[in-house]
Amino acid sequence: MRPAIEFEQQGSTLLLLYTARDDDSWVYDRFDRGEDLLIKGTFHFRREHLLAQQSADAPNDEITFVDFEPLRFRVVHLEGEYFSFDPEVLPIGYPLLIHRDAQMTWKWFTAEQRTSIFRVISEIRPKRIVIGGNEPDAIPEAEFEKLITNFPTGHELKRYVLARVAAVVREFSETQVDAERLFRKYVNKRLSKRTVDIVGLFRRDEEKKYRYLLDRLSTMLAVEETYPEAAWQAEILQIVLLLNPKYIKAIEHGPVRDADRGTTREIDILLIDASGNVDVIEIKKPFNKCIVTEGLHRDNHIPLRELSGSVMQVEKYLYYLNRWGAEGEEALTAKYREQLPSGFSIKITNPTGIIIIGRDNKLTEAQRRDFEVVKRKYKNIADIITYDELLRRLDFVIKQFSADA
Repeated sequence: MRPAIEFEQQGSTLLLLYTARDDDSWVYDRFDRGEDLLIKGTFHFRREHLLAQQSADAPNDEITFVDFEPLRFRVVHLEGEYFSFDPEVLPIGYPLLIHRDAQMTWKWFTAEQRTSIFRVISEIRPKRIVIGGNEPDAIPEAEFEKLITNFPTGHELKRYVLARVAAVVREFSETQVDAERLFRKYVNKRLSKRTVDIVGLFRRDEEKKYRYLLDRLSTMLAVEETYPEAAWQAEILQIVLLLNPKYIKAIEHGPVRDADRGTTREIDILLIDASGNVDVIEIKKPFNKCIVTEGLHRDNHIPLRELSGSVMQVEKYLYYLNRWGAEGEEALTAKYREQLPSGFSIKITNPTGIIIIGRDNKLTEAQRRDFEVVKRKYKNIADIITYDELLRRLDFVIKQFSADA
């Protein structure tokens, strides 16, 4: 069965094709009486909107309106890439533009009970509505289709009214039907919206980034002896920042006040997160034997000097920062204002540390267990991470991207 309303493009003009339920003589009668034609409570037409054509029996220079199925009405002209709707045909109080390639149907305009969808939208007073195309404020065609699909039906409105009534009545009287629950159940079923896969939009680029970092770190570890310590720290720091996107800035040789001795010391690297909070990071070159002892001391593999010394160094930095407090916040903010976003303030709020140190790929199982105990002991001071753990983290991130694809 043919729809009552269809659209047809004729050159730069968009026509609305209207198929009357019976014959169309009543349409002409209405125009003869000087009345407008309202179709589906949405489209307003006058006689001049009705498409004229030459009658076969009329002279060539005489234009007449003839009876034919369906009736064709001019509704809009093409302006650039968009159809801009005649405000007399669609009196909604704002410009409506629909892209020329959009697959519009009458359902875009009219909901149940002859409700004009764009008239409803006018209640929120948009400056204009653009559907499809590349305009900055354009609603994608697929998103508009979702809006149409989820537009409230007459049944939903009935459920809503019953729910509102029930909310009042149930305060005073028992009811056998939980109208509020039925309304919520109905709406949730209708609006079961598929979650947008935001990660999927960036999955390929993110996976490529992490693969590069894994390859780069593996290569560096294979030739670590060729790196000066400063160059090593600079590259590892970049990898750490990419693995921890909460940090937006790293400051090398950041000052910190030693109130006990009345001097200013330097912290190797200060990390600043997006909220302005500072943390401390120590990056050591990956010597094989710098984590825990091979031999046992009272049946334990204890931390080697390189590890315990790094923890002590970080702990002192954190002590100095906390003692510096509000004065330090002002000093650091003033010193690095030009390197940070406008209005950004540095905060010293219970800072923590990160230590990148050593390899764990050659540890025995007993050494690994004792090293884990050491890590947990110092967890309130610093997150101790080996280079092999960095490799594992990168590898797991990549595998998770593949699993989610």
